[in-house]
Amino acid sequence: MRGMMVAALALVAVARPAAAAPDMADRQDYAFAERGFLGTRADPKILAADGRVVWDLTAYDFLKGPAPASVNPSLWRQSQLLAKSGLYEVSKGVWQVRGFDLANATFIAGKTGWIVIDPLTASETAKAALDLANEKLGARPVVAMIYTHSHVDHFGGARGMVAQADVDSGKVQVIAPQGFLEHAVSENIIAGPAMQRRASFQFGSLLSKGPDGLVNSGIGMAVAPGTQGLVPPNVDITRNGQELTVDGVRIQFQLTPNTEAPAEMNLYFPDLKVLDLAENANATMHNVLTPRGALVRDAKEWAGYLTESMRLYGDKTDTLMTSHGWPRFGQAEIGDYLEKHRDAYKYLHDQSVRLMNEGLLPAEIANRIKLPDALDSEWYNRGYYGTMSFNSRAVYQRYMGWYDANPVHLAPLEPADEAARYVEMMGGPAKVLAAAQAAYDKGDDRWAGELANRLVYADAKNTAARELLAKSYDRQAAAAESAIWRNMYLAGANELRKGVAPAAGPSASLDLIRNTPTPMLLDLLAVRLDPEKAKDGKVSVDLVFPDRNERFRVSVKHAVLIYEADPKGGAADGTFTLPRSQFLTGALAGADLSGQATAGDKTALARLLGMLTAPKPGFPIVTR
Repeated sequence: MRGMMVAALALVAVARPAAAAPDMADRQDYAFAERGFLGTRADPKILAADGRVVWDLTAYDFLKGPAPASVNPSLWRQSQLLAKSGLYEVSKGVWQVRGFDLANATFIAGKTGWIVIDPLTASETAKAALDLANEKLGARPVVAMIYTHSHVDHFGGARGMVAQADVDSGKVQVIAPQGFLEHAVSENIIAGPAMQRRASFQFGSLLSKGPDGLVNSGIGMAVAPGTQGLVPPNVDITRNGQELTVDGVRIQFQLTPNTEAPAEMNLYFPDLKVLDLAENANATMHNVLTPRGALVRDAKEWAGYLTESMRLYGDKTDTLMTSHGWPRFGQAEIGDYLEKHRDAYKYLHDQSVRLMNEGLLPAEIANRIKLPDALDSEWYNRGYYGTMSFNSRAVYQRYMGWYDANPVHLAPLEPADEAARYVEMMGGPAKVLAAAQAAYDKGDDRWAGELANRLVYADAKNTAARELLAKSYDRQAAAAESAIWRNMYLAGANELRKGVAPAAGPSASLDLIRNTPTPMLLDLLAVRLDPEKAKDGKVSVDLVFPDRNERFRVSVKHAVLIYEADPKGGAADGTFTLPRSQFLTGALAGADLSGQATAGDKTALARLLGMLTAPKPGFPIVTR
């Protein structure tokens, strides 16, 4: 009986988003998104140095028509709003370039130049944004750059706007929240290959743009596939309420760690009455756990910082802007938005925990939790990026971990093994396929997908099962209000039909690696150690990097790699003295480093590096 009730609730949960959507005739967001438009590029194509198209402003022109059957109407509306691109005046002295990348680039006129907030993902799109601002508003140098938080779509394009020499000399200030550099590199290093592979599903980076493919990524159109870099900050914001005057512009900072990013901050401009809430407030519910993978964020703390923003700035703000989406105007509108957006995260947290404490499991919570109508009816609380379903399971995970306390899950079978046994128990592939087809014909796509997925995991060569599973994903994608759910369904369907696509490229840019602390790079080597290669081997090396005044002893024993800074006693098998960049070439690209030995066994480093295995970034996701 309980199972039947949960199944019924699950079906209601799938149908609910379109049925409960706010008034489609409401045009307020369109008015906000179009306000202050000053123009865009004459050439819609933004090119890389090699002539490759990094961004095409005409790529989403298909959104100008009515919603097709292949896209949820609510998601189509969000796509139309996010696709608006060009330079916009936000307030006196404040402009944004929107629609050139996943995020917005904000330009503030100082006494002598531009203060830029969040210089996009890629240097090509960042330069295009700066060029547009200079063309329309008069050329100014960039004198300061502010990173609101530690995600790459907010710092990766910095080199398209500033020169490293100007930062090093202090001519350009680069301002970031405390802990920015550590978190900016850590999220892209240790688990980078797995995150990048999953991100290709989340952001639909391998999908064609169009009504049958990518329509947006929930918080923006897409991630620009250009050149990513990292200009390290030279000014840290270390305390809440800290105030700086930057090129004549007063800025107050509200630190918001462990919200949307581990290192994040909001900005308030008291003389302009403008509040920038970074990515802590959005035109959609955000992810408490991003599907690409990351640490679970704290929904309660997130709501708490929005309460603090309301208390500190609510009655002092005429204009609210964010790192994604469009601004909001007027104290009454801003106050209502902040209260209801805050309440959505607080409700998510509190009700997920309440149901958890009543003994409900993650899937049961996900199928039952629903925002109250007063919150659910606001467009900005809809699940275009994060969803109540996914986020409620993340809240459970934050408190309870992956284990649901059922002993049967203490030692689960591997998915392929489990699937094969289920298929055999259910009477064989033909019977399971027939049941999956019957479910699909009834419109029960989730059950059809569950059955077909078992068949594919049991036998990846079952082409009929692969096609049926792909069709169930197609139909769920068409119904999905969440842009990233749509992307993941369609990416899964593509893998079923075409196989695993080649990896998009390296999981971390050279700038990220260059700015990664050495201990973190050695952690990277540790997670690449293969026990089968190491076996019972033992080896130790001293690595001396004169260019960084660093010395580390790296040892392998018991198939575990450990390291120690500035070892005090004993001797390693071999000592290697070289620039760190040269060591990375050997460690990550296989260059011969035996000639850099300055003491001991010249083969020691090669033996250690020979125990490592490179990651496999192109691993399958839906076809094990």
